[in-house]
Amino acid sequence: MYSAIIRQVRRKLLFSNTLRTCLTSKMEASSKSQIDIVSNNLPEGNEVMGAQLIAEALKKQGIEYIFGVVGIPIIEVAFAAQQSQIKYIGMHNEQSASYAASAIGYLTGKPAVCLTVSGPGLIHALGGMANAQINKWPMVVLAGSSDQPQESMGAFQEFPQVEAARLFSKYAARISTLERVPFFVEKAVRSSIYSPSGVSYLDIPGELVTSSIDSNRIEQVPKYKLPPKPAASRESLDEFFNLLKQSQKPLVIIGKGCSYGFAEEEAKKFIEQYNLPFLATPMGKGTLDDRHSLSVGAARSTALKDADCIILLGARLNWMLHFGKPPRFDPNVKIIQIDTDTHELHNNVQSALAIQADLKTVLKQLNEIKTNWKYDAATQWWNLLRKKLTANKQRSDALINSTDSSMLNYYSAFNAIQSILPQDAIIVSEGANTMDIGRTMLLNSKARHRLDAGTFGTMGVGPGFAIAAAAYCQDYEPEKRVICVEGDSAFGFSGLEFETAARYNLPIIFIIINNGGIYAGIDAESFQEAAKKDAALKYNFIL
Repeated sequence: MYSAIIRQVRRKLLFSNTLRTCLTSKMEASSKSQIDIVSNNLPEGNEVMGAQLIAEALKKQGIEYIFGVVGIPIIEVAFAAQQSQIKYIGMHNEQSASYAASAIGYLTGKPAVCLTVSGPGLIHALGGMANAQINKWPMVVLAGSSDQPQESMGAFQEFPQVEAARLFSKYAARISTLERVPFFVEKAVRSSIYSPSGVSYLDIPGELVTSSIDSNRIEQVPKYKLPPKPAASRESLDEFFNLLKQSQKPLVIIGKGCSYGFAEEEAKKFIEQYNLPFLATPMGKGTLDDRHSLSVGAARSTALKDADCIILLGARLNWMLHFGKPPRFDPNVKIIQIDTDTHELHNNVQSALAIQADLKTVLKQLNEIKTNWKYDAATQWWNLLRKKLTANKQRSDALINSTDSSMLNYYSAFNAIQSILPQDAIIVSEGANTMDIGRTMLLNSKARHRLDAGTFGTMGVGPGFAIAAAAYCQDYEPEKRVICVEGDSAFGFSGLEFETAARYNLPIIFIIINNGGIYAGIDAESFQEAAKKDAALKYNFIL
């Protein structure tokens, strides 16, 4: 009895000290020694509270950021994380928190954590989990859950959380004992990073958060090892060049996987060395500068339809590339594909060459091969692409300078924004027309500097993405600006996170394109064309 009372008193004192420190300290570097209660090497024989053990395990595995909404039973985890020098950012909604955590995964290649309460808190985060999983971005979600002794008794916010999370994650598990916390955390972080990257979920029973354990009983686990970087075989490299040299109309497509894989320098060298036309998918923009002389993004439809050999660098033949099917693609096009994920090889279209390997590694191999071959800049293919680029540029300029209305159209508005954007700004964009037209008008010059609705087409991601980008820049690139351009409807999904950005003093510029509704703001001719395909538009355009 007395030992139980002593343990309870210890827990209360520990929690009180933690709370007092978090409320009074600004977490300045000069005070690290004073508040660093959690270390990577706990003194032997000390009792450790569950929240501290979780925070220590996260810190040991390299976690730097946590986004979440605190409450019962995980508020102590947030306090302990701050004590471990992990940056905690409190959001208004778990959905935005999960979007922010996933954006850190894309920007850095390392997961951040989304921290939620039990039941409804986790359910709110499922949207962000699905978005990260579809985009293949690493993220770890930690959610409190009802106490294990109360299971099936109708406990507060009791819900089958592991089962719910499993559909939206690579790895989902419930932490069973405090002894194994480091094991579960290491596995969650490692699983999120290893190909294909994605979401890991850990369920934390409430009683474990405030329970204590002797540090001698804790299962010690080292930091995860980085995933292997498989290379291509010599035979595959030879076949790659055979297909490329036989091509009359080659095209390189750069996807966000190239950017996520930090392969921008290798991709640039490869494309320039062989004088190859390229275009980027929306979040592949900036891997090479949008203004690059070899970019044919403004002639996208022609390039896709007429190319006879397409090299996919971190891109997938999903809906964003029309599945690689006619009439958008030549039915006889030869696809060269490099991907670590076997599920993507030969998907939708059988590739002429599919290389299961790390993209950055393969590009290095290709760049090291000595050859005098270079695609001729005077070919009919290059002439056709340049002609189309010029025609589309003239059309775009006409839209920018249009005086048909007293109000700005999208092109003139975006042109004004583009004219004052810093060249290395991180651009976050979401909306319907706002995002689609913004992709062509707002230019990127660096990899991982565009965040938008992505493969899943998710609305509401903007403020969460911008907060994550600004938090990262605040720590590592304080001079860089983050610009978030939102449609008015997209803003409505997560608009309250503006307060979060203000509360943390994050330097974000938010621009709202107020076009009066979903898909509103288009010209009469475009509306009439759309109405021919969808009769409902004739009767109700206020959506």
